[in-house]
Amino acid sequence: MPEQPHDRRPHLVLHDTSTPKAFTAHTPNGGSKPTIPDLPRQQHGQALQRQIQDLKPLLTAAVAAQQEQELQSGLGLQIHFVSQPDVELAFQSLADDRQKIELLSVRQEGEHTFANVFVPDGKLEHFEKYVAEYLEEKKDKNGNARDHRTLLNTIESIRATELRALWTDDISLLPTDPTVPFWWEVWLPVREQRQAVVEDFRKLAALAECVVSDQQADFPERTVLLMYGSERQFSRSVMTLNCVAELRLAKETASFFDEMHVGEQREWADELLQRTRFAREDDETPRVCLLDSGVNRGHPLLAPLIAADDMHSADPTGLADDTANHGTGMAGLAAYGDLTEAISTASPVDIEHRLESVRLVAAGGANPGPPSFHASLFSDAVARPEISFPNRRRVFCSAITASDYRDRGRPSSWSSTVDSLAADADGSGQFPRLFILSAGNTDDPAAWADYPASLSTNLVHDPGQAWNALTVGACTSKSDTQDINYTALAPSGDLSPYTTTSAAWESAWPLKPDVVLEGGNLGDNGLGPMGMSSLHLLSTNNEPLARLFTTFNATSAASALCARMAAQIVAAYPSLRPETIRALIAHSAEWTPAMRARYLPAAGTPTKNEYTNLIRHCGWGEPDLGRALWSAGNSLTLVVEDSVHPYKKEKGKSPASRDMNLHALPWPREELEALQAARVQMRVTLSYFVEPNPSARGAASKFYYPSHRLRFDVQRPLDASTADFVARVNAAAQREDEGDPVNPRDPDWYLGERQRHRGSLHQDVWEGTAADLASRGFLAVYPAAGWWRTRPALERYDLPARYSLVVSIRTEQTEIDLYNAIAQKVEIVT
Repeated sequence: MPEQPHDRRPHLVLHDTSTPKAFTAHTPNGGSKPTIPDLPRQQHGQALQRQIQDLKPLLTAAVAAQQEQELQSGLGLQIHFVSQPDVELAFQSLADDRQKIELLSVRQEGEHTFANVFVPDGKLEHFEKYVAEYLEEKKDKNGNARDHRTLLNTIESIRATELRALWTDDISLLPTDPTVPFWWEVWLPVREQRQAVVEDFRKLAALAECVVSDQQADFPERTVLLMYGSERQFSRSVMTLNCVAELRLAKETASFFDEMHVGEQREWADELLQRTRFAREDDETPRVCLLDSGVNRGHPLLAPLIAADDMHSADPTGLADDTANHGTGMAGLAAYGDLTEAISTASPVDIEHRLESVRLVAAGGANPGPPSFHASLFSDAVARPEISFPNRRRVFCSAITASDYRDRGRPSSWSSTVDSLAADADGSGQFPRLFILSAGNTDDPAAWADYPASLSTNLVHDPGQAWNALTVGACTSKSDTQDINYTALAPSGDLSPYTTTSAAWESAWPLKPDVVLEGGNLGDNGLGPMGMSSLHLLSTNNEPLARLFTTFNATSAASALCARMAAQIVAAYPSLRPETIRALIAHSAEWTPAMRARYLPAAGTPTKNEYTNLIRHCGWGEPDLGRALWSAGNSLTLVVEDSVHPYKKEKGKSPASRDMNLHALPWPREELEALQAARVQMRVTLSYFVEPNPSARGAASKFYYPSHRLRFDVQRPLDASTADFVARVNAAAQREDEGDPVNPRDPDWYLGERQRHRGSLHQDVWEGTAADLASRGFLAVYPAAGWWRTRPALERYDLPARYSLVVSIRTEQTEIDLYNAIAQKVEIVT
């Protein structure tokens, strides 16, 4: 075998190399505890007692109405708990699985927290007993208080739930006129029989003369439907609403761009075709599957890449062609990249992947009728090509987003569906999928005029908050306007004015976007920014008889480029998991000098909060295909694919943590120690897919959105032995959720333990000396709490969790070949 080029060596890929270790997640001593107000016990208890008494006739009336309608999903009443002002409601204690008392939703508004709880017929006495024991100041046989003070003193009032109390979206989105009909997103609990709950709701909606769509999205503890009607209509059923967890506003999709650039000459396309080598049309060839507005495969540049059988439609019209002039542009970028570069060079072009298309939306974007239920439509679109060709390796790419960003990181039915499909939740995780999603665009000229401040206020659009997806924002290197009257708005290498960020999301939500790619720029002549063809990308036009090329821009373009990169990695490493492909793209990304200059200080070491702010704007930077594909002598990447059992359940006990995985890092100790004080960088990326469980019950409670959470930690010089390292990891479990400070003994990570563990893609960078790195020989992957553990009734606690781990080291020293030194210690898997 000929010697490999020094800078193009395959990554070292390992499988199942870890050593499982027993893991115990200790409860940390630090962290703030909720404040319990000191209230006059008798006065407060008697007030709560009267309020519960007032609920009894309402419960009786509700049960009678539910029996009259022959509802099957449970008889009872929804009760609304209101917190004391500026006091955290102990809402975790409101639910009781044994009594079938169910916490449905939690929302924060102003100085109060509101919780909706379903209380079955005959179970109101559960809360009566709590209040009675509170008034008696009851103690157990050991003299410990059993008076429920920590719950009851956080409650200001208890009353029957009104319709508006179920609204968990921004209240300003609810029409002020209660007679105006609109599309609602209705979240239902699952209970013992999912479809019984659905049928009960359909019956109640019909009685209120509301229309319910046939489509539904199923999650472990929620079913989501669309309903059309007014608030006044729906309020007719409020007494019988035993099966609604929360209400939101249904979403409209953003309208598509209609590009104006006149096409280039047909000779350019013919010349490009002559020097392009296309992949074979077989099931071994990876595909980029575009969930968009369809593709016109009659375009000469696309015809060799997409067969008639690769054209699908989930659009109610049944059409597969692109009449919106968007999906065809996505296809051109996903195949060739920016055509400006492809047609201006004489170099051969190799395309080792092919395309598939599913028309997801009708021509022109938004339908004039009721909004499509995006969660169900998206799921249907994914199924179409998989049913036709189940054995293909494919990367799904979608640039269709909601027109707003009101979720602010909170899971929606749409983003949760993406997470569920990525994790293959319905198939027990056997066939996970990689989704590349656009972050959504800023298309308001007023926001462009406020660039770059607008980057912090225009936020990632639904479903870009999906934990398991690779969400793509836009940067730009295009600064030549070709017009002396205009200058480029964004500096070269900076974020594109079109992009969106997660800068204003709450810290609990994932760090998004994950990466940024070219999305084009805007020109400015002093009168206001505007789009210019010279600052956009070039792609294929949907009407090739009129013109072959059109300009393309924004996060749509960036996501198509990212999908192309993902397919190129799949072609090079066909056996790698989707989780690994996602990890390699994020791992290869780097911030440009312009990005660093905008969000990091000019002097001194950036703080972890400053790095976090940088990532919430720019992701991990712009990925590089070369770094994603190849290692070098002085810059190598180690890829590990493995799984861990995060939880266990012993008879008679609640589920608990089970294992951590300990990975030996095969660093060449002698070679590193020989470099001594030379600076080296270690980058670690942990990628896994979670099974979602969306609800509005609070991400900070025991009711978690992710099925499981994983963490990583690396051995430190102060860990005297491997056993000491394992003990330290055990003691530090879940520390970041409790608000404990980052361990000051290891400050050389960009983010540290508290900041990096958001979402399901965790990355961090360590910088130090080669001698220090030599002592960091082990890495631990360990679990934190998720609903597989905290919701034992769903019986998921025994499931294994797959993960991918990418670790690289880099040094500026070229005289020592670290790659060969490590390759001799491991078996390369291709």
